[in-house]
Amino acid sequence: MRHTHTISVLVENEFGVLARVAALFSGRGFNIDSLNVAPTNEEGLSRITIVTHGDENVLEQITKQLNKLVDVLKVVDFTESSGIERELALVKVTAKDENRAEVLRIATIFLAKIIDVTPLSYTIEVTGAPSKINAILDMLRPLGIRELVRSGTTAIGRGARGWKG
Repeated sequence: MRHTHTISVLVENEFGVLARVAALFSGRGFNIDSLNVAPTNEEGLSRITIVTHGDENVLEQITKQLNKLVDVLKVVDFTESSGIERELALVKVTAKDENRAEVLRIATIFLAKIIDVTPLSYTIEVTGAPSKINAILDMLRPLGIRELVRSGTTAIGRGARGWKG
């Protein structure tokens, strides 16, 4: 059975590491649905968060191959609710007179922020689990999404344990 997997990879922040990780996926025919990279709180380290699809055998193969890469320090799979996942989306929505109130109502329900207003559009900032982002997009789509930018998923483990624990 194919599942969505969120994989967090702690790497040394060195030239070419991201390219090697991406090449590992493409070279084996695995698709990356979302990719997010940023430095961590520790000097010289970055975290790569990858969302991909596949069965347990695919995940096991990806994890083993990632662990073989020299600059990879740790690989964590957050698939089984062991992590907190969040995403940011910026959504530019058509805001005609007849639907302005509806756009505001939807933004309020989803605890989103209106960050730009023009006579013809609202730009909304929404953060949350990917399922929340998908839900607000489903509500806004009939009103007219003019432009959409999503950050990709970021994830962190639950509780007090960190990378070292």
